[in-house]
Amino acid sequence: MPEDLALQDAQREFAAHLRDPTTAGPPAGIESRRMEVYRELIYNNIESFLQGGFPVTRSLYSDRDWHRLVRCFVRDHRCHTPYFYEISQEFIQFLMQDYAPGPADPPFLTELAHYEWVELALSIDQREVDQAGAEPDGDLLTGVPVLSPLVWSLQYRYPVHRIGPGSRLSEAPAEDTYLVVYRNRADQVKFMESNAATARLLQLLRENPLGLSGNQLLRQLAEEMKAESVASLVTYGLKRLRQFAAQDILAGVRG
Repeated sequence: MPEDLALQDAQREFAAHLRDPTTAGPPAGIESRRMEVYRELIYNNIESFLQGGFPVTRSLYSDRDWHRLVRCFVRDHRCHTPYFYEISQEFIQFLMQDYAPGPADPPFLTELAHYEWVELALSIDQREVDQAGAEPDGDLLTGVPVLSPLVWSLQYRYPVHRIGPGSRLSEAPAEDTYLVVYRNRADQVKFMESNAATARLLQLLRENPLGLSGNQLLRQLAEEMKAESVASLVTYGLKRLRQFAAQDILAGVRG
């Protein structure tokens, strides 16, 4: 047991130094040159994955400020996965839970990073558009529209899909931004601008335990929105459903 505890203490000391070399000294008895190999290997690998996973976010920072952000992540966040491809998800958790933004950080940092992460999450998702019992050419009004599992309906305070080095915002617009990000049958990740009504329609499609038909769902949406003309909204909603079907946002229709 004493030997096990000593080993654990040595591992913690070793990891603490790799996380924050400026504060935590290296373990005794290890040559500085050897420690430098580990320091560079750990940090450069993590920084490379973050740069590749968040290219737009990276482009908004100077080298100094970007490495400060990455160092904060390495130092302060406790990852819950050993897989490198999940580092991006851990970075999102860090921004949401552990990070205190500074003067160099844009106010939309967390939203922009989340938007970039969604593309990665969809690209590596093991699920497919098609689901058992869904007919691609079924009747969207009389049947039950089936939403693809590879669809994310997103709402942000900032128009994150328009942000880049030449387009930065210091304040959020008056209205929220709604986006739909999805992966089609060709395994291409796409996005489309949306609105509150479409976001609610997607929610109704996803949460449809009673198996309501497309017509019933659209009439429910019209009732919730207090639409002046239910028929007009159903007509508009059917156009949306047809667009969803053409883009693989819908997997098909159940009878």
